Amino acid sequence: MNGMRNLNPAADSQSRSSRKRSGSSVLEIDSWMPSKIQAISPLVDRLMRLIEGSQCVPGEEFGVELAVREALENAVVHGNQEDPETKVHIRCRCQPGEEISIVVTDQGKGFDFEKAMGNGLTPDPAAERGRGIPLMKAYMDEMHFERDGSEVHMRKRARNSAD
Repeated sequence: MNGMRNLNPAADSQSRSSRKRSGSSVLEIDSWMPSKIQAISPLVDRLMRLIEGSQCVPGEEFGVELAVREALENAVVHGNQEDPETKVHIRCRCQPGEEISIVVTDQGKGFDFEKAMGNGLTPDPAAERGRGIPLMKAYMDEMHFERDGSEVHMRKRARNSAD
C-alpha cells in the first residue's frame, strides 16, 4: 500500500491510500482525524490533492471540496461536540472519470435528519448555522445519512464529456 501517513503530523490524523487495479485504477482513501476544527483544512487539502490527481470527477472538485469540508465540520462540531477524545472517520473511493463516493462518520449520538431540516425550507442565508446539509445536497449528486445520522454518504459523478 502507498501510505499517506504523517504527511501533516500537526493535524494528528492518520490516513492510508491505495490504488487497486481492475481495468482502471481506483483510489481509496481511509483516514481518521481528531475532533478539532483546525484539523479539517490540512486533511481536506491532502484529500483534494489526491482527488484532483486521480481525475475522478474533473471540473467538479470545488463542489466536492465544499461538501467534504461541511461534512467534516458537522461531524466535529455537531456530532462529536469537539470532544478531543473522539475522532472522525472519512473514506473516499475515486473511480477516475466516473465518480467519487465519500463517507464521513462521527462518534456522536447522531441526529434526526427530518427534525433538523424542519419544514424543508432552506435556512436563512444570513444565519451562521444550518447551511451545511443543504450545501452538501446541492453540490453532490447523492447524499443520505445512516447510523442514526452519525454517518453521511455522498456521491458525485463525473460530468459527461458531451456537457
